[in-house]
Amino acid sequence: MLNFNYRNPTHVVFGKDRMAELDQLVPENARVLITYGGGSVQRFGTLDKVKAALGNRTVFEFGGIEANPKYDTLMKAVEVARAEKIDFLLAVGGGSVMDGTKFIALAITFTGDTASLLHHGFNPVPVANDKVIPLGVIATLPATGSEMNAFAVVSYQGGKYPMNHPNVYPTFAMLDPELTFSLPKIQVANGVVDAFVHVLEQYATYPVDARVQDRMAEGIMRTLIEIGPITVAEPTNYDARANLMWSATSALNGMIGTGVPMDWTTHMIGHELTALFNIDHAQTLAAVLPSVWRVLATQKQAKLLQFAERVWDITADEGDEAYRVEQAIAKTEAFFQQVGLPTRLRDHGVTVAQIDAVIDALAAHGMTALSETGKVDLAASRQILEMAW
Repeated sequence: MLNFNYRNPTHVVFGKDRMAELDQLVPENARVLITYGGGSVQRFGTLDKVKAALGNRTVFEFGGIEANPKYDTLMKAVEVARAEKIDFLLAVGGGSVMDGTKFIALAITFTGDTASLLHHGFNPVPVANDKVIPLGVIATLPATGSEMNAFAVVSYQGGKYPMNHPNVYPTFAMLDPELTFSLPKIQVANGVVDAFVHVLEQYATYPVDARVQDRMAEGIMRTLIEIGPITVAEPTNYDARANLMWSATSALNGMIGTGVPMDWTTHMIGHELTALFNIDHAQTLAAVLPSVWRVLATQKQAKLLQFAERVWDITADEGDEAYRVEQAIAKTEAFFQQVGLPTRLRDHGVTVAQIDAVIDALAAHGMTALSETGKVDLAASRQILEMAW
């Protein structure tokens, strides 16, 4: 197992009928800016419930944060927050709203070029801890795990930029599965696949004898396989949706990634596909992951064999190692299709000729040494994309 530090300060408030507890979670005299995306939190009454639970606090609203939050939109929220002297942010929505609100929290008191906050990659943004506005979240879409981590992804000038800072962990995360019942089926399916691939980016690398992390990761994946099709088909099945919600949070709250190598090739390629062709994030993952594994099967063989046996019950008596790895990939692909996501780029209207644009974008954003080994260069990325077509 590799060396690691682990800290997660987020207070999770999980379950139904918890909204009234906002009064104890948000500072009594806070000037609150509620952030949200489209109109669903208004249409289904969530926003009204949030405002009622905040009582007599001074509350402002900022809506319209996009599915892939745009820097220019977020800066409008920063202007509101500065003008109204906001000292607490409350994100109500899915991962994009949470991510965008994390950027807002950093940008409000930042005195330099706010775009520079996006140019540190996965390294922490060098902003003093005491200059970050605190935030809480009310999750309405189980998918990204942003409710319990310090990471965000923001769209800027045609690219998607990761960002993190230790003080943008939400102070609390309210996770009520019933708030997700009204989601369209495709968004639920996206959430299932997003969470599943988050686990795999931290798991399907190479062995370091991290037994606890491996077993936790395998448990999350088996849970998603069990409840994924159910929660897509039965939106008000509370138990299934509760297990999806906690799986998505657990997939990216840092625990299964401690002490292990990580990949993120699928995500980095997927980000470019979203930016170029406006394909839903999770749907890029479903299209790219199987080909990443097929191209890197030798590099990942030991963990893919473990994945085959422990997650898909494909044992040694079913064939040689190469056969079992391919069976595991095929079963994963079939699972993505079962919940409703296509697994080919051509299903999204991407042409073979457009692969050049993806490669150019990867090059422009420095994505030239991907995977847990750093050996996935642009030629390997092209091979992955062509195979995914």
